[in-house]
Amino acid sequence: MARCLPALYSAFRPLKWLETDWNIMAQRRSSLGFLGMFGRSGDLRQLDTALRGADLHPALVPEGVKLTIVNLMKDRWPDEPPPQAYPEVARLFSYCIAGPETFERSQGLQQRQDVEHRIEAAVEAGDSFDAQIVLMALHAKLISAEVVERYGLGAD
Repeated sequence: MARCLPALYSAFRPLKWLETDWNIMAQRRSSLGFLGMFGRSGDLRQLDTALRGADLHPALVPEGVKLTIVNLMKDRWPDEPPPQAYPEVARLFSYCIAGPETFERSQGLQQRQDVEHRIEAAVEAGDSFDAQIVLMALHAKLISAEVVERYGLGAD
């Protein structure tokens, strides 16, 4: 019986699957923790820190949204998102939620203008990383009505 098991296993799970899909899945391990016993993954902690730096408390962003943002970042940077990417993403997301005036009060005029240029470029490009972040805020119904109106955003 023990000799048949490896043969059956290899018939259902070809070696090619083990070499490719398993490695891809292993790279995408973001963890929320479980009943306080296991800690949050490093990428989610970095995003939480960046959100605080962008004057957006992480508790105001649902965990599913944060997981999606982290996965979008991993798609954008397959090896590992660089540390400076987290604050950039957090500022864009914070602007979408807070709106222009509130964002400017906390981050300053230059940061507001930088984010507005990024959103304008994202709207023109249609399918870019920044457009995905803005779309995430829109679909999660977290986006400011002023931002939706200003850029004519909508979801089909």
